[in-house]
Amino acid sequence: MRIKRTTPRSGITRRTRLIAVSTGLVAAAAIAIPNANAADVNTFSTAQLSKASGSVLKADIPGTAWAVDAKTNRVVVTVDSTVSKAEIAKIKRQAGTTAGAITIKKTPGKFSKLISGGDAIYASSWRCSLGFNVRSGSTYYFLTAGHCTDGAGNWWSNSGRTTLLGATSGSSFPTNDYGIVRYASTYPVSSISGTVGSVDITSAATPSVNTTVYRRGSTTGTHSGRVTALNATVNYGGGDIVYGMIQTTVCAEPGDSGGPLYSNSGIAYGLTSGGSGNCTSGGTTFFQPVTEALSAYGVSVF
Repeated sequence: MRIKRTTPRSGITRRTRLIAVSTGLVAAAAIAIPNANAADVNTFSTAQLSKASGSVLKADIPGTAWAVDAKTNRVVVTVDSTVSKAEIAKIKRQAGTTAGAITIKKTPGKFSKLISGGDAIYASSWRCSLGFNVRSGSTYYFLTAGHCTDGAGNWWSNSGRTTLLGATSGSSFPTNDYGIVRYASTYPVSSISGTVGSVDITSAATPSVNTTVYRRGSTTGTHSGRVTALNATVNYGGGDIVYGMIQTTVCAEPGDSGGPLYSNSGIAYGLTSGGSGNCTSGGTTFFQPVTEALSAYGVSVF
């Protein structure tokens, strides 16, 4: 989650919206889309589930996220408060004969990109959170969200932008949501830590569904929750669709984007991408798997 920004892309100025604050806590409700030929939950094939997932993508409804739930053998589509009944009906029509393989789950708030291990970092006109410090040989970098590094040059450690951290050296958003910043030669190596708060990060992996995870960000500090889905696709709107996300019950707020998702035993899991809700009423938050970013840039945690 990042603080407000306006970023030119392809000559078009667009405003990246922050995660919406939920006005009330509403229990998420799972509603199966009706289908005259609804099959038993265990009869959908891999091909049918894939077709159902593809139909949600083709429907192109902002505020939706979806992943296959192996336990129920369905495609669970999580919709935020902006998705209307008509848009849910559109998803059903697009799914056609595989509509019975889709379950709708409502969540409060609005899915938005969240732009501060968890320390505040400042670009020219917005704030994000540092994810994980990483290295390649004797060269040091840090990872954060790609929608943070998208259009960003230099990064500073303070709001006055007087202490230079480094410059963006790689960025991938949308489709993915990761970016990398190389520390400036003037930044002291002795100040670069491999920890997140008090947790020493020693390895990286992808968590399993139901794993207890922790997230740290410069806006809301440390919060915990559990993994509810893997390989989720999220449509933030405006063509910003990301794939392969980790879906969780951990809360987040503006300024938390790019912050680390990890275990209390020191395993790096992901980078905060976006979600809905807040840390008062709760919410749904999505994370870019960190292993993909490490592989893309040829770096490792330390």
